[in-house]
This record gives sequence, structure tokens and C-alpha cells, in this order.
Amino acid sequence: MYRYWEEAAIYPVDPDRTDLAREFHARIRGPHSEELRSLLHRMRAMPIRGKYVIVIVEPFRAWRIARIGERNQPVEAVDDRIFDNLDEAEWAVFELRWRDLTGKVLEL
Repeated sequence: MYRYWEEAAIYPVDPDRTDLAREFHARIRGPHSEELRSLLHRMRAMPIRGKYVIVIVEPFRAWRIARIGERNQPVEAVDDRIFDNLDEAEWAVFELRWRDLTGKVLEL
């Protein structure tokens, strides 16, 4: 269960902690270590405007990544990719949020 954590927004993200990214990639649905949970809380606590999200294209079959824009405006697709596997879409969002938080492309 996701619970709001007030200090999530100040949790520092170390771009050298690729071990946490590897852990997430290996077990996208969990269970996750305490450190990875802190990182995920930080990623989820990012400001709404500009946040990457997964949009359902076809229920249970197809997803794409979009970005939230201004209030009362539709989300905008990030690219033309359509995912037929939700875990792959989750991983792609993780990589994008990692880049936004660290300023570095995630290389595993």
C-alpha cells in the first residue's frame, strides 16, 4: 500500500546507485528493499505537471507513456512506443523519472 511520506520530496537520489535500478528491474512488482521503496516514493512525489505516467491504450493489452501537462489539458504522448507488457512500460517510466531526478541516463 502506498502511504504519503512527507520527506519523500527531499530524499536524495544518488545516480551511482544503479543497484536500486537493477533491483527494480528484477522485481518491478516487488517486494522491494527499504532503500528502493524510498527511491520509488521520491519518484512518485515529483510535481504533477511534467510527471511521466502510463496510459491505457487497450485495457489489459496495450499501454503508452505520456506526460501530464497543464490542468484540464489532456496528457501528451512522449513518443510512438506502444507496450504490450505493463512491466516494460513501468520500467520505461522508471528510466525517464531516473533521468529527470539525476540528470543522467540510466545505464545498466
